[in-house]
Amino acid sequence: MVVSKLTCEFLPRNFTTDPPCKKPLFRKFSVLQDQSCKKRREKVDMDSCKRSLVVVMVMAILHRCCSAAPVATAANQTRAPALFVFGDSIVDAGNNNAITTLVRCNFAPYGEDFPGHNATGRFSNGKVPGDILATQMGIKQYVPAYLGAELSDFDLLTGVTFASGGCGFDPLTAELVSVLTMDNQLDLFKEYKEKLRRIAGARRAAEIVSESLYLVVTGTDDLANTYFTTPFRRDYDLDSYIDFVVQCASDFIQKLLGMGARRVHIAGAPPIGCVPSQRTNAGGLDRDCVSLYNQAAVVYNARLEQEIKRLNGTAAAPPPGTVLKYIDLYTPLLDMIQRPAAYGFEVTNRGCCGTGVFEVTLTCNRYTAHACRDVDKFLFWDTYHLTERGYNILLSQVINKYGF
Repeated sequence: MVVSKLTCEFLPRNFTTDPPCKKPLFRKFSVLQDQSCKKRREKVDMDSCKRSLVVVMVMAILHRCCSAAPVATAANQTRAPALFVFGDSIVDAGNNNAITTLVRCNFAPYGEDFPGHNATGRFSNGKVPGDILATQMGIKQYVPAYLGAELSDFDLLTGVTFASGGCGFDPLTAELVSVLTMDNQLDLFKEYKEKLRRIAGARRAAEIVSESLYLVVTGTDDLANTYFTTPFRRDYDLDSYIDFVVQCASDFIQKLLGMGARRVHIAGAPPIGCVPSQRTNAGGLDRDCVSLYNQAAVVYNARLEQEIKRLNGTAAAPPPGTVLKYIDLYTPLLDMIQRPAAYGFEVTNRGCCGTGVFEVTLTCNRYTAHACRDVDKFLFWDTYHLTERGYNILLSQVINKYGF
């Protein structure tokens, strides 16, 4: 414990736990000083007596502080040296800016509530989940994109995001919109590890890789876009396609473990059918939640969670120290959608940008779509992604449930 270490450092080499005087320790200071100094005058002078009393009082105060606030101390300590993020647009912080794709958002009104009103490539009005989680863990305020910007040593030592908006566990999902596949993201992680080794040394770099937290958020686009919107995976029935995506997820997790990761948290799919874009596409004239899409997400989540448990278990023989966690986003987000007033929201069926029924990425721009007047009343920023406030509330529930 940190305070215990400090306490030991404050002790003189010849200090013993016996009190300097035989009278009760916490009597009035002047009386204690009088009696102790009279009894020890022949052996200890006044300065020695004062020093002993000061040490005892410091010890008592430190002991009381340690006992009274262990939770606060633990809460302020960084639980991992770095946070590494993989996935799609939910956690992309600007990697798509550096590649040739139409799936980008490095323009207003995106980022209007980010420091400097800067559209960094985050698919929201402000922070995204990686930033919020890193802040809550005490690592840093923002998790930068690995591509497209000059990263400082601090950035490399404390984690980056490799996520690419528009990707999924199914490699076809990324290929359809020319973004990074999950394997591409692992290639970037391999490149990152070499950079880390150069600035931190081999031993420290290995410690950072093994002790850090890994967040994986993707899979939504596989169902919402690749399967339900395009014809390219219709050779699968829905049940078979879900199995295929879960197998792709399992392959990715095992590759990540093979590259040194040990603490990996994998998010499930949200209630896809209630996302504004899917309400518009398949929710009818009333833009209702699409029950088929939500049911697909429920089945996918159950199978993903089961596979994560299998990988975590002895049957899969994971590397020593491996901790895999499934993160349920579906339940808390559906509650926010169905009970908006409980969370201070007024609008959950459309986004803040433009009309809120179709605008996302290129169609949410300063020329054709203005942001709403009060973004805090909206759960969704565009027709696919949450507002910063929405992400904050969602992440607070996730952190309280799972811990990080």
